[in-house]
Amino acid sequence: MSKKAFDKIAEGLTEAIAIARGEAAPARMFIPAEIDVKGIRKRTRMSQADFAATYGFSVSQVRDWEQGRTRPLAAMRAYVLLIERDPQGVMEALKEVGTRDAA
Repeated sequence: MSKKAFDKIAEGLTEAIAIARGEAAPARMFIPAEIDVKGIRKRTRMSQADFAATYGFSVSQVRDWEQGRTRPLAAMRAYVLLIERDPQGVMEALKEVGTRDAA
C-alpha cells in the first residue's frame, strides 16, 4: 500500500472517530436519484451533440440518459445539476482548466 493511500485511509478513520465521538458533524450531500437530463439540456438550448461536446459527455451517454436506458451515476448527477444551476459558469470553468492545462 502506498503512503498516499494509507494517509487517505488514516484521514478517513480519524474523521469517523471524531464523528462517532460527537466532535464533528458528518458531511451530507443530497443528490436526487432521478434527474431530468433532457429538460436540463433543453434549457441550455443545446442539441444532444452540443451538450455532450460542451460538458464532456458522449452523445450516447446523453441519449441513453434521456431515453431512460441508463441514468447518470451519483457524481455525474451532481455534475449535471451544476450544469443546470449555472451552465455558462461550468462552461467557463472547463475552458479555463483546458487553457491552463494546455499551457
